[in-house]
Amino acid sequence: MTSAIIVGAGVAGPATAMALQRVGISAEIFEGHARSDGEVGSYVTVAPNGLDALDAIGGLALARRIGFPSRRSVLMSARGRTLATLSLGRPLPDGTVGLTMKRTRLALALCAEAERRGIEVQYGRRLADASPRPDGSVQAVFEDGTTATADLLVGADGVHSVTRHIIDRQAPRGRYVGLTNFGGVTSAGLVEVEAAPEEWRFLFGRHAFFGYHLTGQRDVIWFVNAPRQQITPMERRGTSTHQWQEWLAGLFVHDRGPAAELITVGALELVADNTYDLPRVPVWRRGPMVVVGDAAHAPSPSSGQGASMSLEDAVVLAGSLRRAPSVAAGLAAYEARRRTRVERIVRYGARSSSTKTSGPMAAVVRDALLPLLLRAFGTDRSTRWMTGHRVDRGDVAAPTHR
Repeated sequence: MTSAIIVGAGVAGPATAMALQRVGISAEIFEGHARSDGEVGSYVTVAPNGLDALDAIGGLALARRIGFPSRRSVLMSARGRTLATLSLGRPLPDGTVGLTMKRTRLALALCAEAERRGIEVQYGRRLADASPRPDGSVQAVFEDGTTATADLLVGADGVHSVTRHIIDRQAPRGRYVGLTNFGGVTSAGLVEVEAAPEEWRFLFGRHAFFGYHLTGQRDVIWFVNAPRQQITPMERRGTSTHQWQEWLAGLFVHDRGPAAELITVGALELVADNTYDLPRVPVWRRGPMVVVGDAAHAPSPSSGQGASMSLEDAVVLAGSLRRAPSVAAGLAAYEARRRTRVERIVRYGARSSSTKTSGPMAAVVRDALLPLLLRAFGTDRSTRWMTGHRVDRGDVAAPTHR
């Protein structure tokens, strides 16, 4: 049986391991960090195209248990004017719309499901190097000095991927997009908000971008994208949570809406996170090694597609290997099937991020033109290529053995 080493236990890692298992490839996951409790980090919305891929590997029920529905986005100006209302994508045939959840909870649930299916997940095993062997296999070397050998190594280790640089020493590093990211939650009833269930509200504030969403328990989750220089480790260590909240609330005091109050009385959960993307990764594979998910094509979070693209990758990689006569041919087919789509989404995310970093004059123009542009290009029909995409269920239709 063909074997695989999966580097990384985020969303892409366990999803890829389970997809490979369905086509008869045994996988083992190696994660550099300790096991998470699932309560750190930010919330993500998995769009219907990502949920479709998750369903293909039998994982949709996991997302339904930990997520809550997100059907639309409402974009607001700093003056409180509604700029546009956008659908978050065509629902699945059973009516399932996008689901919002904490990214770490999704990763933890996927890892738990992978383990339930007999896939081993090893924590505290950070990849240091890897190299192809004469027999066509690949050997991974970890920082603790231990090694592992398999027929295939899949780097699912994120935007700062070690695997990407092992495959190509000249590989690009993550590009700072000019935004710092913060996130929090405000308990139900503390602040009155104008928002319907299943709806994201986004505010193009005078100084920063704000988003909030009601949970099923009527708590309010929220985030801030603040344009500024990158936050250094020293600044992060030297700034208290209270100081960050004061600064964040001050960004919105002159804007209409609940942003400043939600920040002031809420609990900050994600602090001082610099946001990166990858404009283009020229080399995805070398020999029996390949990158997937954010390691290959990290879009700006503004695309709303990071997790969904990782889930699509898992299915396409498994199917490409299943249908190919060799690992090398399978990896080539995977890249050929994925590159055009994911690079288009990365470009889309970069354009979306640029609207969050507009200066005062540019913001006036943006608020005037955005409704017109979104009426023409932000409809279900114009974004169907992205959120309406569906994976080929034949890629992982039934377990086989290699």
